[in-house]
Amino acid sequence: MPKMTFILRDKTPFEVDAPLGLSVMEIARKAAINDIEGACGGSLACATCHVIIHPDWYEKVLPDGGKSLEEEDMLDLAFDLTKTSRLSCQILMTDALDGLVVALPGTDNPF
Repeated sequence: MPKMTFILRDKTPFEVDAPLGLSVMEIARKAAINDIEGACGGSLACATCHVIIHPDWYEKVLPDGGKSLEEEDMLDLAFDLTKTSRLSCQILMTDALDGLVVALPGTDNPF
């Protein structure tokens, strides 16, 4: 099973199992990472699942053609936005993302 790492707000890395086909938001919820709320349930209607992607992984988590306009609009509502910010509900786990590293917003200089 793929793994991924969440960098928590205190900069502690937290490695979790990342089942194929689940979104990063669903993986965070399954791992009881309460700082990723996902209030809209992944319907692209909020920014409470915002994460910061490690720069080495950013291109790998972008869909063909880049982020959708809807995701860009929702990210405008997020705090601590960075160049590598994504909504975790829009990233589906694949074998190619085994080892993915993301940080929670509010993590001071996570990478």
